[in-house]
Amino acid sequence: MRHRKAGNKLGRNPSHRRALLRNLVTSVVVEDSVETTVAKAKAVRPLVEKMITLGKRGDVHARRQAAAFLMTSDSVSRLFATVAPRYGDRNGGYLRIVRTGFRKGDGGEKAMIELLGAEQELTEKAEKRNELNAKKREELQKQLAEQGGTEENQGGEEA
Repeated sequence: MRHRKAGNKLGRNPSHRRALLRNLVTSVVVEDSVETTVAKAKAVRPLVEKMITLGKRGDVHARRQAAAFLMTSDSVSRLFATVAPRYGDRNGGYLRIVRTGFRKGDGGEKAMIELLGAEQELTEKAEKRNELNAKKREELQKQLAEQGGTEENQGGEEA
């Protein structure tokens, strides 16, 4: 019987579970949006909300507590500089969990966990990524065209 045993074990031992959750919280803070399974998203939600609450406090002790949990110093600075001020007037409910379907390999139910109010930043990131991909495609096409032209010239010289 698991009476009064809160939290999901996620099929892992305690140290692995803690590392997994710390990594996911760090990723959510840095990326604003992460795709994972529904169970992991539900397990991560309270931890991310605690980190944002620490960020809203903003004192040295809160920064040290966040640094002890988050994996990188960049994530700590991002939490206190950009993420937490976004929710200054909001009392909890900083995240959204959206179910995105089932994983192809094992049928695990996937979900997107994202910070509310980050839609603008996410669309800007997507636009930048699309522009970079378009530039890379153009460069590759130019290189292929140049290689095709030089091969034809080389073939004509040999004959």
